Amino acid sequence: MNKRFFTCLLACTLLAGSAMAQSQIPQLSPVTPTGSGITEFPAPPTLPSSAKGKKPQLPREKPRKTPDLSYIQRKYIDIRYGSISPTQTFDLYLPNEGKGPYPVIVDIHGGAFMLKALDSKSVNELEIVDAGVKHGYAVVSINYRLSGEARFPRAVNDAKAVIRFLRANAERYNLNPNKIVAWGGSAGGNLAAMLGTTGAVNDLNGDNTENQQYSSSVQAVVDWFGPCDFLKYDEQFKASGKTTPFGSVFSPTSGETLYIGQPLTQDTAFTERANPETYIPLLCTQNAPYFIIEHGTADLNIPTIQSVNLANRLKKQLGADKVYMELLLGAVHGDPAFSSQANLEKVFRLLAEHLK
Repeated sequence: MNKRFFTCLLACTLLAGSAMAQSQIPQLSPVTPTGSGITEFPAPPTLPSSAKGKKPQLPREKPRKTPDLSYIQRKYIDIRYGSISPTQTFDLYLPNEGKGPYPVIVDIHGGAFMLKALDSKSVNELEIVDAGVKHGYAVVSINYRLSGEARFPRAVNDAKAVIRFLRANAERYNLNPNKIVAWGGSAGGNLAAMLGTTGAVNDLNGDNTENQQYSSSVQAVVDWFGPCDFLKYDEQFKASGKTTPFGSVFSPTSGETLYIGQPLTQDTAFTERANPETYIPLLCTQNAPYFIIEHGTADLNIPTIQSVNLANRLKKQLGADKVYMELLLGAVHGDPAFSSQANLEKVFRLLAEHLK
């Protein structure tokens, strides 16, 4: 979305609730209100028969060595944050040192919104756990409903429900509810960025009714190579001169199509609701999170320009001081360069500067 017609006024914290703000965001459609007053979304339509039997296009993940987390003394595994699906769990790891309350990293795994082989206990996520607790953070590694179970926006609904749960139970787990970082790679990067841009968008709370009195806003976002404009994948790859081995994003078996639950062009306004950029006009410098965005220049899964565009539009809305953007030269999708000690130290240094 290229509109930049919203300025931060005195009542910026109330923008999402105002009719003016909501009128500038495409409505989640089709929408059918239920008797409970909860916005409900229709079941995904049946995809074309040509999609049956075809292997979905999945992101390439590089092998990792599983970190040894036996040194972490305080762990809470498979905590339930929702009552709708058995998928709605997270694992919480606390630092051995310090008295707290601890700042929180909410780590969101990737996997094209669909890959069951990746979850809260995947190697990539345990790397963030290891680094996070060593830097004094409580790390929450989450699971959420994948596209095989529920279409967009259920994954966003679940991520928001996690944030609300953490605030509701901050004292119990010795967490700082005012210092929450959303961190994710690939599909997880998209969800982290969505948390960053939709903290005040209540119609994305969805079907999770728990802890609705708490905010789902976050204070910082770490977005590693997250997709953020599904409709432009093909044209952006073409313009870059790169060829993705995964075919067209408009394929009925692409991870993005399966996540949206219908052909991406069937309802473009609905598809745009999965794009963090759609909500940037609602952000205000005073209370928007700090964004750290990194993407590899050799990524053949998600066009590098997606992260560049997201960062530039955030900077235009919030100012350059609220956004850090870096391209990792030669890095592919899921490259070990992102979780290298040097890069992690840089990310944690930036977080420390902006979570004072």
